[in-house]
Amino acid sequence: MSEPQQAAPTPEQNTAPVFGIEKLYVKDLSVEVPKAPEIFLERETPEVGIQFTTRGRQLDNAHIEVELVVTVNATIGEKTVFLVEANQAGVFRASNIPAEDVEPLMGIACPNILFPFVREVISDTVIRAGFAPVILQPINFEAIYRARLQEAQANAEAQPQQLQ
Repeated sequence: MSEPQQAAPTPEQNTAPVFGIEKLYVKDLSVEVPKAPEIFLERETPEVGIQFTTRGRQLDNAHIEVELVVTVNATIGEKTVFLVEANQAGVFRASNIPAEDVEPLMGIACPNILFPFVREVISDTVIRAGFAPVILQPINFEAIYRARLQEAQANAEAQPQQLQ
């Protein structure tokens, strides 16, 4: 005796959380070597500064876009050796995700996915600009996200309560 066939759930019935990568891409990339070619004659090791930001937005009910922007600035004294800015982005499928989980998804999970790609873009771009590669060290996006939450909570508590 055969088992009765069950109909596949319709999209309205399927409420399981879904998360996946739709597309990863370089949204913006710039490199500047303002003192070339003279800067290549310098023998001093440049001081390298790295900054990064993340941002995310809801595209529709099932998709989010997250960007990881990394800026690498190398200087010798007051002279800029090079400046590289890479904006690695991704479109992610995020449907049936509880509202309270969307922000951590955009602040932790998605940047962790994007980071290896932006690290490669930065390294490759710096090499192509004629310099030794800059290898970005791993970033703990969860710790940064939690610190931002604590800072926002502390700022909210520090604000004087308005009487109504």
